[in-house]
This record gives sequence, C-alpha cells and structure tokens, in this order.
Amino acid sequence: MSVWQTARFAIDLRHPQVMGIVNVTPDSFSDGGQHAPAAAAMAHCEALLREGAQILDIGGESTRPGAQAPSLEEELQRVLPVLRHAVTLGVPVSVDTSRPQVMRAALDLGVDIVNDVRALQREGALDVVAAHQGAGVCLMHMRGEPQTMQSAARYVDVVAEVRGFLAARLADLCARGIAANRIVLDPGIGFGKSVEDNLALLRRQQELLDIGAPLLVGWSRKSSLGAVTGRAVHERQAASVAAAMLAVQRGARVVRVHDVAATVDALALWQAIEHKNKAEDT
Repeated sequence: MSVWQTARFAIDLRHPQVMGIVNVTPDSFSDGGQHAPAAAAMAHCEALLREGAQILDIGGESTRPGAQAPSLEEELQRVLPVLRHAVTLGVPVSVDTSRPQVMRAALDLGVDIVNDVRALQREGALDVVAAHQGAGVCLMHMRGEPQTMQSAARYVDVVAEVRGFLAARLADLCARGIAANRIVLDPGIGFGKSVEDNLALLRRQQELLDIGAPLLVGWSRKSSLGAVTGRAVHERQAASVAAAMLAVQRGARVVRVHDVAATVDALALWQAIEHKNKAEDT
C-alpha cells in the first residue's frame, strides 16, 4: 500500500515517513516534563517540523512500564491545546491515546490520525474511529497494561503471536467498514516484550509485512537499546537512529522518533544510495 489515508492528508508511503514525538506528560520515560506545559509542547512541535518531521504524534498519557494513567480530564487538558495548535501547522497530526473521549475531541479539532497502543480495544474506541469517515489509525500490539506489561512478556513465538494479533485487529476494523488504506500496524517494541523479543521482531520484521498493511515502528530510546549498548536513555541517539534505519531497510514505512534531525539525515543518505542502486538496476 503506497498511501496512508488520513483525515486531511494522503501520506505517501513510497518514501519512509518520520513521525516526531511530542509527549505532553510529566512522566514519559525519555523526556517526561520537558514539554508538559502547553506552550513548550507547541514550540516543540514547531522545532520538530524544522528538523524535518513529516508527522506529529501528540500524547498526554505516559505508557512507560509501571506508568499510572492520568484522569480523563487531565489528559484532555494536556493534549487539546497542543492539538489545536498542531493542526494549523500544515502536516498530519496524530493523537496518541486509548480513550474514546480523547479520540473524539481530537478528531473534532481536525486531527488526522488516532495512534492507539491498545489497538482500539477499549469500549467505544472502535466506534469513534468507525464513525469518522477518513481518520487514519495506527493499531499497536501490547500485552497487558503499562502497569503490568513487562510481567506479561512470555511468548512461545513472539513474532507469530504479534502477527496474529495485528492481523485479527486489522480484520476487525475492515469488518466495521474502515478502509484498509486508513490503517497501519505497530508491533509495539518494548510493550510487554523482553529484549530478545524486541530484537526478534526487528530481525524477522518481514513476517509482519505479510499481514498486508504498512508498518509503523518505534524504537526510539527504548530500554532494549540500552540493554544492547549499555547507554543511558539520553545517550541512545546513535542506537535509535540505527534501529530506525534497520526497520526501514526491513520494510517499515513510518518511524516514530524523538531525534528527528538525525533520523531525517540518515534516511536521506539511505534513500540516495537506494535511488542510485535502483537506477543502476534499470
């Protein structure tokens, strides 16, 4: 599929897309508190666009392991002012939420994409997206809840189980009349998975492409990168960029990142090499 259809934009997936992360939270694992004030988050949106982000992903709930969910009112207060500003910036805007009430409020503001770590499994979430004729959606795999998910990281074959879950959710959405070109899938790196599980999902990512939907992948600053490199969270830029590039080489069409400029530069070089190789093959 070469296009991800969203509320206002048909995103060209022939070229890898960089989704910039805007956490409007006090407790996200990497940048908690840095952009919690609405003004700081708005400025960060603009900074990410200057760095080359093609999509903005704005969320008000930390889903790091052990995180406690904010109240509905608190999540709305965090994200709505930032979303209201972001939709004026001329790029696709995604709301990172699992709450149907937040989804509905965001879509009413003109937000383009619902990015749900719980894959629209909460009561009413699928109804909101199905009722909005055009919004894009990203369905992610997570076993358990943020508070407990790492204790649920037990699989016989993690790739097969993630693939089966995502394929079933894709089928459920299509059965509700949501067009396949509105949907991308996310294997949920770090969400209820061990280091080896995460590495297996990257190593065998091609098997996830067999589902038939584009992949969005988020490796940025994850603890698995720290386990491999021994680096603290704010020292993982190089590993994050390398993981994003490996994911793209293995077929991912969207990478969700904190370090936008470095990722954009790496992709520019990769695309220049790929373009040359393809030209020589024709």
